[in-house]
Amino acid sequence: MTEKPTFYITTPIYYPSDKLHIGHAYTTVAADAMARYKRQRGYDAYFLTGTDEHGLKIQQRAAEAGLKPLEFVDGIVKGIKQLWQLLDIEYSDFIRTTEPRHEQLVQKIFQKIYDQGDIYKSEYSGWYCTPCETFFTEHQLAEGHTCPDCGRPVQLAHEESYFFKMSKYADRWLKFIEENPDFIQPETRRNEMINFVKQGLEDLCVSRTTFDWGIKVPFDEKHVVYVWFDALVNYLSALGLGGADESKYQKYWPADVHLMAKDIIRFHSIVWPIILMAAGLPLPKKVVAHGWLLMQGGKMSKSKGNVVDPVVLVEKYGVDAIRFFLLREMAYGMDANYSEEALVNCINVDLANDYGNLLSRTTAMIEKFLGGEVAPGSDGTDFDAELLALAAETPANMAKYMDKVDIANAIAEIWKLVDKANKYIDYTAPWTLNKNGEVEKLKTVMYNLAEVIRQVTILISPVMPNVADRVWQQLGLDAAAAGQDWDALAWGGLPAATKIRRGDPLFPRIDWEKQLAEETEPAPVEPAEGVVAPAIEPIKPEISIEDFERLDLRVCKVVACEKVKKADKLLRLTVQLGPDEASQRTVVSGIAKYYQPEDLVGKQLVLVANLKPAKLRGIESRGMILAASFGDQLQVLQAPAEILPGGIVR
Repeated sequence: MTEKPTFYITTPIYYPSDKLHIGHAYTTVAADAMARYKRQRGYDAYFLTGTDEHGLKIQQRAAEAGLKPLEFVDGIVKGIKQLWQLLDIEYSDFIRTTEPRHEQLVQKIFQKIYDQGDIYKSEYSGWYCTPCETFFTEHQLAEGHTCPDCGRPVQLAHEESYFFKMSKYADRWLKFIEENPDFIQPETRRNEMINFVKQGLEDLCVSRTTFDWGIKVPFDEKHVVYVWFDALVNYLSALGLGGADESKYQKYWPADVHLMAKDIIRFHSIVWPIILMAAGLPLPKKVVAHGWLLMQGGKMSKSKGNVVDPVVLVEKYGVDAIRFFLLREMAYGMDANYSEEALVNCINVDLANDYGNLLSRTTAMIEKFLGGEVAPGSDGTDFDAELLALAAETPANMAKYMDKVDIANAIAEIWKLVDKANKYIDYTAPWTLNKNGEVEKLKTVMYNLAEVIRQVTILISPVMPNVADRVWQQLGLDAAAAGQDWDALAWGGLPAATKIRRGDPLFPRIDWEKQLAEETEPAPVEPAEGVVAPAIEPIKPEISIEDFERLDLRVCKVVACEKVKKADKLLRLTVQLGPDEASQRTVVSGIAKYYQPEDLVGKQLVLVANLKPAKLRGIESRGMILAASFGDQLQVLQAPAEILPGGIVR
């Protein structure tokens, strides 16, 4: 028996956030679809995901929660696994960087590179972004000494550290990229990385001493391994390299695809290959960076307050619809815009009108005209050849894009066949064939349509894994008769004399305007039994327009935020009221009960800018953040991103 070809695909291991948003879900859904597609093609596909659990920000958040770091991440990891289950993610392995199998390999690789002289001790002095776990040089920083990736403030760090001689491998890396032009995809990202290295590759700080939540440097335990050196090794430790059983490593490495968002392409396409070069290990075959899922106001992120909960969307629209939308909308290497209206439009047009309606019309006509039985006829129409030709071409056309991890265009190829089948109904007019008694032509047309639906369903099943069973039920097939793998796409796979069982619409149309009206109409709130609903505070005495105009309300951007020591209710915010640092000021606000400091950084709030300064806990506060409250609820007022800091609120 011939051994199956292998396919190894990875996603980045996720930082354990207590709220993964729909933007996070794209990478994992895409990798899952790729693994399912490869299995259809007869591959032994291995799909790895997991969690990156070390680093300063984890230690800080655990301390804030009053927990040990491992206790803190244990609960969050459980939630991440539940989300992947909800989204029908079928990973082969889920690795945590706190597992012994991973820690041991990180230490082995670190020791090997140190022993050969490629890691040395020195003093680090530079800028560090804690949320991104990334060091930056002075010239790499964005305006206002902020992180070029996330826009948050950075801290100047001074500490003894170990450094990895990245610069030693720059020429070797450039030669490798020249010899392997498809290694970094898409091409725009490859060009960016080449330019980055050609500008001068600096040695990488690969240890920290200012915190201890991490993997210990094996020969100097007061140091912990830098989180990005640690995290990247998971792609090998998950395969058992360095352990008692290396059979998975021997079978699946090098990885076929590392799939990630564009903001971490530098670590995967430069740092990771150079670590492997230094360790004497084979490099992965391809690194693919996709774009961001954007909302109004930019990239979706918790700090901007524009995240969308995938659990809520799945409950409203179903997992297949959400997976389809994500993979259909994200063009290869480009950003995609998200709005719930766009999601509903995709469901209505692509899934309800095109695919769902094709099934509904076909099964209805087979029941009405042919007594519910479908079989090839002995005569055909002038329109058959074109439909059958496209059906024969579509699997290869789809595969061409899937093999590039260009899933959006692969779906587009499938939908060309869906569109052609819908037009085929209009051209052949089965109702007219039935009326004229052209039974053999009618049978051919109906069989062709049912067979196209069968093929489309097989092709789209990596994207929508639950849809096949619902379609097979209506086509009167069981899974074995319908076929699931690539060989089942051969024309004529639908058995003759199959009995159709028409059912409910696959994807019912959604009345967006009605849904929007229902969701925005405030529902009456009934107080719990025995609880008196809070009364609104009395309206204060009237003021004149002149009194109001004395207030100077301004849009301000929060550039830094921290808790005030020994003050449970107070946050210290650094806000900016103009284009530069000169416009910054400090504001103390009693909202710590409702917001974590990181929740506010980057947000645009409304400030009473001409409030007389006051000292709170020894800190001079110049202004007041506006917030709305009712009972125990409070929310700061936010200004849209289009209004620049300093904008007047009238």
